[in-house]
Amino acid sequence: MAGMAEAGHAGAAAKEDPMKTRQWLLADHPRGRPLKDSDFTLVETEIADDPGPGEALAQVVWLGFDPAQKGWAENVADYVAPMAIGDVMRGSGIVRIVKSNTSRLKEGGLYAGQTGWTEWLLTNGAGFEPVHPDLPPTAMLSVLGTTGLTAWCGLFKLGEPKPGDTVVVSGAAGATGSTVGQLAKVAGARAIGIAGGAEKCRWLLEEAGYDAAIDYKAEDVRARLKALCPAGIDVVFDNVGGRILNDMLGEIATGARVVICGGISRYETGTMPAGPENYFNLVFRRASMRGFIVLDWANEFPAIRKRLAALVKEGKLAFRIDEQQGFENTPRTLMRLFTGENRGKQVLKVAD
Repeated sequence: MAGMAEAGHAGAAAKEDPMKTRQWLLADHPRGRPLKDSDFTLVETEIADDPGPGEALAQVVWLGFDPAQKGWAENVADYVAPMAIGDVMRGSGIVRIVKSNTSRLKEGGLYAGQTGWTEWLLTNGAGFEPVHPDLPPTAMLSVLGTTGLTAWCGLFKLGEPKPGDTVVVSGAAGATGSTVGQLAKVAGARAIGIAGGAEKCRWLLEEAGYDAAIDYKAEDVRARLKALCPAGIDVVFDNVGGRILNDMLGEIATGARVVICGGISRYETGTMPAGPENYFNLVFRRASMRGFIVLDWANEFPAIRKRLAALVKEGKLAFRIDEQQGFENTPRTLMRLFTGENRGKQVLKVAD
């Protein structure tokens, strides 16, 4: 009897143990340098396992990664709230709803939204969207998420490609760049991608449907652009900046539209690249150069997402997922974006 009593007491104590979740916190602002392991701290904290009214308990299944996250950690991106040391690192993900006290989130359902770098969270559902029923869940972090929306808005709102135009994309093998090239083809334009390495260039030609690819690691970019674009570049979609942007500006056509989306070269070196020497070609060619933040078209996201999903289902838009494993590898997975290791959209599987 005593043994049974002791066992019962132990069981009660175990039941009362609070639920815990691991989280990655920002430990330093990586300004003017590449990311380091010490920029983040792994902690364990308690979380309520019984959501309150209007809340749901969600388990993070995948995390998604974007180059913009380095800017958020640096606190140089003023279009989002600043991050303080000790904050849970900001990021997107896909969650499974374990318990729900809100009609917005169905128990067992998968939803995509801003999760932060955590294994578990409580949410009222604001900003979360159900995954597409006919596509892999990770599509919501890639072609149907910020990646695809950025490609669509940057290309069609600013680039305005017309049938017969030549569109050149830097960082073309990345998740956004590979989508831009395929959308350019849908618009009837010719797509040329710039990427690093033979394998990435081969993927652009064989899977993403680019008309030509330039390996900036092995080829003279400016010379190749001259050969491939004898009439000039009509639309530049730049994800890199630095020397490659300068080369593209040197070959723009009259009336060209230059879309500035990202700056991987700055992120990789940790320093600001020199301004493009060929910028005055914008005057000679009566061209325009504009930057953008995709959130400016947030009210159009549902309609754009439907069009992107239709293109995927029609076989006109392919996407590639680079999946890493294990929550403990979260910072290292982000770093892959800036070393050229990733292939397509970078995600991390956190739970089954």
